[in-house]
Amino acid sequence: MTLYTTLHLHNVPAGREPDYSAWFDGPHRAALAHLRGFHAADRYEVTPQQIMSAIPQPWRFLSVYDFDLPDPAIDVPALGPLVAAARDTGLIADDDTERLYTYHMRADWKPSPNWRPGQPFSGVSIILGNYVAGRKQEYHHWYDEVHSAEVTNVPGHVAMKRGELSHIQIEPRHYCPGDQLVLCAQQTDDLAFTVKDFSDRAGGRSPSGIAMAPRSDSGSFARTVHYFRKISGAVFWPGGVAYAGDLSLYPNKA
Repeated sequence: MTLYTTLHLHNVPAGREPDYSAWFDGPHRAALAHLRGFHAADRYEVTPQQIMSAIPQPWRFLSVYDFDLPDPAIDVPALGPLVAAARDTGLIADDDTERLYTYHMRADWKPSPNWRPGQPFSGVSIILGNYVAGRKQEYHHWYDEVHSAEVTNVPGHVAMKRGELSHIQIEPRHYCPGDQLVLCAQQTDDLAFTVKDFSDRAGGRSPSGIAMAPRSDSGSFARTVHYFRKISGAVFWPGGVAYAGDLSLYPNKA
């Protein structure tokens, strides 16, 4: 499998939110179905609950597109005209915040024991991060063997997948502050508790008594973290398959 994930970070003009939602879950999703290697798409809105409360949250909305691509050089750019349809009709705010970043994923979702099969993700968090120069392998080992389990074992966190910024990007291109993507999924109706316990475990003060290992200094502090709640009409399942609408229509998933 050659897995790619594209993040579309953007804002929508005030009052056009219902129009964007209808476009995304209507004609846009229908057009996506014709793209080679298309796997899943979903849409999210930024939450008040954030692990790094002091950093800016310039984007209200996030769309996540997953692909298993036969030829990334051909197929990654094919998403561009579909997103441009929203831009051309004024559904994306012209405020210089829109960003499209495509990552070559290291693997698919890695679930934790917290994952509840048959339940949709309630949201995702993204880290646009970096490793310290010359310490790439150490950084990946820390995430693979230590930190991924620490993060996804926090109540409400259920799965993680990671990727590296692709050399193939979609126009319009902008500088990306994070060479490494960490995408974490949640299943929770109390995100505030999840975020607080994550912070408390990292600081060794969680009421659970669980403390995370010291953060590896192979991970750069040049990173931003953003939490979003799911708002689109389809849902993510670990494995990347999207099911739209009423879950009762999918008895093997409900």
